[in-house]
Amino acid sequence: MSALLVTPAPARPALRLGPVTPEVYRAFLAARSTGADGPSFLQLPSWAQVKDGWTHQLVGWGPEFGELSGVALVLLRAFPGTRKYFAYLPEGPVADWADPDLDGWLDPLLKHLRSCGVFAVRMGPGPDYRRWSADTLKAHAGPGRRLSDVLATEVDPLGSAVAERLRARGWKRCGGESEDGADAQPRLVYQVPLTGRSSDDLWSGLNQEWRRNIRKARKSGVEVVVGSAADLPEFYRLLRITEERDGFRLGRSLAYYERQYAVLNAEYPGRMKLYLARHEGEVLAAHTMVTVGRRVWYQTGASADHRREVRPSNALQWRMMLDAHAVGADVYDMRGVPSTLDPDDRAHGLLRWKLGTGGRVVETLGEWEIPLQGTTNHTLFRAFQAYLARR
Repeated sequence: MSALLVTPAPARPALRLGPVTPEVYRAFLAARSTGADGPSFLQLPSWAQVKDGWTHQLVGWGPEFGELSGVALVLLRAFPGTRKYFAYLPEGPVADWADPDLDGWLDPLLKHLRSCGVFAVRMGPGPDYRRWSADTLKAHAGPGRRLSDVLATEVDPLGSAVAERLRARGWKRCGGESEDGADAQPRLVYQVPLTGRSSDDLWSGLNQEWRRNIRKARKSGVEVVVGSAADLPEFYRLLRITEERDGFRLGRSLAYYERQYAVLNAEYPGRMKLYLARHEGEVLAAHTMVTVGRRVWYQTGASADHRREVRPSNALQWRMMLDAHAVGADVYDMRGVPSTLDPDDRAHGLLRWKLGTGGRVVETLGEWEIPLQGTTNHTLFRAFQAYLARR
């Protein structure tokens, strides 16, 4: 009897990594900009122009003769007094995280960065980790309770697999397994799914308090309009009021928001919008919105201390949600939420407000870091972490 011949699988072509033009980069993103897992606005070429104090590279990889299979915006910050760099890929790279050969595309990226004098890398892998429905979290809120006390509604198997693969390769999750982490971008975000839902479905998904507040804003004469660059100083004035009232500081200047608005809209008209809620001729609230393909983000919100009873922020969010739905978005992302489920915790107010829209809390994989090989790099990495903590 003849032996059974097994034909080995053809070897996968080695991936080559190198610089790509903004035009090629944007074309790749456009082809991937569908679904809730489409690319983040933080991986847009224009985002590099927003980040003052950083240099950047646009890189892509794929077969030597073929289409790109991944791209990344790499932000580079020099360690003071050296020619060594910290590399940051916010909510990126944009790659096939389901590829079981993670090293096939990640190793060329790390090799390239090492050759550029990078001593450590931080990135934000794309897959989700866990999700909780609004109803589940509202049912389990209580004194001293946190998100980790509640069984997730869904666990994403891809997210779990990617986390294990990164750990096996020496990557560490920023802040460890703490829900709030130590990430530059929020690990916990709030999303309202839009796919397959009508505007009536969105309305019925709001809780009674949200519907009542939207009706009250309407009855009180709150008008929601899309503003322009000329309205950014008013937005910033309200933002400073909000920061003082709620006890946080974003550390952004008016120039930062003006630059962001200019470069995002120069790349694609209407990519960033400023919504204003007016009452009796006065702007009482202002929120910014960013659109990339079929993903929409509510980025930053600000409101006045007075006349809050006319509910301008509810009116703004409802209009923004409807506009996201009208452009065919798959998801409306309301960005970060805290992990506390304790109603007496001040931070819980933000989560409670967003839960009223009927969406879900999503735990992303968060941000992961690795020092590149070499004793000097490890030393610089620890020193840079201390430097960032002081800043």
